[in-house]
Amino acid sequence: MSGSHLHSHDHAHGHVPVHSHGPASPHPAQAAPWSILRMTVVSRLAAAVAVSAAMWAVVWLSMR
Repeated sequence: MSGSHLHSHDHAHGHVPVHSHGPASPHPAQAAPWSILRMTVVSRLAAAVAVSAAMWAVVWLSMR
């Protein structure tokens, strides 16, 4: 038996998942501090332009 690993170990240590809802129901909604769905169209457009400008800046800097 040399070189063989005969240690049996049960991985069920009695861990019980803790949930406050039933297994068939989805997780309850959590309060979001920020949501793109609550932004106005102008704010969304401004955010998209800002993200696009930042991404173009990364591309421009990487090509220098």
